[in-house]
Amino acid sequence: MRSRLAAITAAAALVLGTSAACGSGGTSSDAGDDTIHVLVYGDAGNKVEKQIVDTFNKTSKVKAVLDTVPGADYQQKLQTVINTPRAPDVFFNWGGGSIQPFVKSGLLLPLDDFIAKDPGLKDNFLPSVFNSAVIDGKPYGVPMRGTQPVLLFHNKKVLADAGLTPPKTWDELLAAVKALKARGVTPIALGGGDQWPTLMWFEYLYDRIAGPGLFQRALGGDREAWAGEDSRKALAALKQLVDAGAFGSNSDSVKFTDGGSPALVAKGRAAFELMGSWYYSTQQDANPDFAKSGLGYTGFPALSGGKGDAADVVGNTNNFYSVLKRTKHPEAAAAFLKLMYSDEFVKAQLAIGNLPTTTGTVEFLDLSASPAYSKDQYQLVKAAPSFQLSWDQAYPPSAMTPMHTAVQQFFDGRVDADGFIKAMQALPTS
Repeated sequence: MRSRLAAITAAAALVLGTSAACGSGGTSSDAGDDTIHVLVYGDAGNKVEKQIVDTFNKTSKVKAVLDTVPGADYQQKLQTVINTPRAPDVFFNWGGGSIQPFVKSGLLLPLDDFIAKDPGLKDNFLPSVFNSAVIDGKPYGVPMRGTQPVLLFHNKKVLADAGLTPPKTWDELLAAVKALKARGVTPIALGGGDQWPTLMWFEYLYDRIAGPGLFQRALGGDREAWAGEDSRKALAALKQLVDAGAFGSNSDSVKFTDGGSPALVAKGRAAFELMGSWYYSTQQDANPDFAKSGLGYTGFPALSGGKGDAADVVGNTNNFYSVLKRTKHPEAAAAFLKLMYSDEFVKAQLAIGNLPTTTGTVEFLDLSASPAYSKDQYQLVKAAPSFQLSWDQAYPPSAMTPMHTAVQQFFDGRVDADGFIKAMQALPTS
């Protein structure tokens, strides 16, 4: 996943654009006195970002230019350009640990002044979500896209043909794995080639068995949290699922980011996939008929005897837009951010299956691509006692590669529980 720095820089330059003005050595906004660059994660959700940029450009003298980077490469490219002349003015992130190093390096613009002029930039969002991008008491991001809890999706027909219903408990999931294998169906699709989809299984099992406290202690610097009995129980449960053949034999050669794992579910070759709520828009874009009538979803199964609440969720509280301190057009950036709580934005996100976290979203749920899906997701998030941010977003970016490596190696049987625990204890927390 990592290339030589020179190769990454060259690739990033191609992706982010190479206009003559940008090549002059200034910031990205040097592309012209009337331009700001907005960098986003490239996927099916970009249709809304394009729409909002078009809306902004209809009335703004300073025009926004949308730059997209394929999802699998986004973090790497952002790290490459964030402190260079080609840095964007506004960029997509996950809040929390994903922007903490940029804040410490003085690269980001605190949004206090923006909010003082327009309190709606804070007040129009759910506080628990907005605060995910507050660092050292200062806000550095405005929510965009939607909340993204991780759900267990399934192919309705595959389950029905096997005489199964969506599992509510861990034991029911294990029984479903056995029944599906007997029918020659891969029980659970997994984009193991991307590594981060595998992490979702760890996140939920740790939460269900240990509760959210273990991860919070580890993130706070208590490295012994990883070595406790609950940690080992979670790893044993995951190994039980892997050893049962739940993920087939070639999950490391499958990716979510190129559509591989979602296609397995849509085509009936796999029954389940654990994925963030963006999965609906992914299937709607690639397999619209399946998304409309064949795609089902539930929360993660409960585990008896665990310390976590069965209503807990994990995932991304939201995505955020942050602003680079070096931008030449802070007023334009502020005006662009205001569109993130507009009715147009909320309706457009709902139309592709995303769930914005504005305080007014509830008024538009019936207008979503799937009202039932949006309402169920809204209630799931609203009722969750704990919403744990994805581990690789809660930790600083420097922890991402070693974390993903540890996850994949344990999953593949290349390290045992002791090896995984040692790797997690070695992760940087700041």
